[in-house]
Amino acid sequence: MPRLILASQSPRRRELLEQIGLTFDVIPADINESVQAGELAVDFVARMAREKAEAVARQQPDALVLGSDTAVVVDEHILGKPADKADARRMLGLLSGREHAVLSAVALIVPGQAERVITQVSRVRFRSISETEMHAYWRSGEPKDKAGAYAIQGLGAVFVEHLSGSYSGVMGLPLFETARLLEEAGISSL
Repeated sequence: MPRLILASQSPRRRELLEQIGLTFDVIPADINESVQAGELAVDFVARMAREKAEAVARQQPDALVLGSDTAVVVDEHILGKPADKADARRMLGLLSGREHAVLSAVALIVPGQAERVITQVSRVRFRSISETEMHAYWRSGEPKDKAGAYAIQGLGAVFVEHLSGSYSGVMGLPLFETARLLEEAGISSL
């Protein structure tokens, strides 16, 4: 079986691949993750997943390389990781009491084949969040390194009123799409 590499330092992506029984190595990609002027969120996440995979594939040309990226999007704006407490409060305020999109792209590079990229879109509706809850959530430490300032797999789950799409995609790696790409490349998760 060919060597599989995850081009990400995300512990959540690592856990999700382990959850479906895959054996892989981790080599984080070092790329510029800035949004380009006028770039749509769906194009941004696909580009990031592809560029992460390409960066690692250049170093490991004989391996299968999996890249992924996730963006929380509200009002056509990408919400990255919060810079500080005020930024997290701003993001949670934008998400409070309404629906937002979570876009997760997966790219797979297989030596000698055309690269493949799939983008999965989930819709998440938050209940209203009080200022007290936002403050308490920040103190928990969870939102500090999470896109959109929340983690659906942690305490942030209490804000989720409805989810349509992929739970694992909201976490950072849509497993259905990932497994499909890998199976097409000859790697089975079952």
